Parts: sequence; structure tokens; C-alpha cells
Amino acid sequence: MRTYTLHVPEGAARGDALALERAQIVRDGFAPRAFAFTVLWFLGHRLWLAAILVFAGLVALSVAGHALGLSPGAGFLITGLASLLIGLEASSLRRWTYGRRGLPARDAVIAASHEEAEMKLAARWLDRDAAATRHAPVARATPRRDEDTALGFFPAREGLR
Repeated sequence: MRTYTLHVPEGAARGDALALERAQIVRDGFAPRAFAFTVLWFLGHRLWLAAILVFAGLVALSVAGHALGLSPGAGFLITGLASLLIGLEASSLRRWTYGRRGLPARDAVIAASHEEAEMKLAARWLDRDAAATRHAPVARATPRRDEDTALGFFPAREGLR
């Protein structure tokens, strides 16, 4: 089971089908294609700034390795570790880019596949009644503590009650 986030335009109200048309769904976790294809993966997802930053980082890593006189095996290992880091953080960079473009994360769901996540998120987004009950204030089951109540951290205060 994976976690998926729903990114819809800012200011969109639950139940708005047009906002759902522009929505993006992002799977959380390791992205094997981002690990294998790095910059091409970012370009394929239209993440231009992230693609430029990743490309610049990989070039800087290569230049630094060459300047330090590392062996080709060490350079391959360092590039592989950088690609692993890119694969681990690709989903976060994608969510960050969508947030910057005005598509903040508005919901999250756990699902076995992308299609299941899409169905769950669409059903939750279009169900206005569930949204109203989900955000309704909840009555407190326990009584509120006074502002002056100490929790045992200040023994001198305990005697003043």
C-alpha cells in the first residue's frame, strides 16, 4: 500500500468537478524511473526548475570528482548514490513544484494502485457531505485543564493550589 496526495488549484472548494480536472496525484515513496533516468524523468513530468537543479548538481559532482582525481569506479559509485538520492526525493520535489505552481496538497489517501487512489480521491473530493462532517468541530470528551495547572514539572507550584 502506498500513500498518494491530491493537488488541486488554490481556492478550489470541495465538490468542484472543474478543479478535479486540473488535479494532480502524486505517489509517495521511491521513484524507480527517477533513479534510472534522473533529468529525463523531471523533464517528462514538466518539472523544469527541478530538472535544471538536478542536472547542475550532477555536472558539479562529475567536475568535482574529475578535479579530485577519483577513479572511474569511485565516480560510478558516487553517481549511483546521487541517483539513489534523486529517486528517494523525486516525489517530494514534485509535490514542492506543484505547491509552487498553485496546486497545493489538499488530501491524501492510502491505496494499492494509482487507479484505486484516483477513485478514492475523486470520491472524497466530490462528496460534499463527508467534507462538512469531517471538518465539523468535535466535542471534547475530557474536561479542559486550567491554565495554571502544573504537570509535575514545577514542584514549587504544586503547593500553591
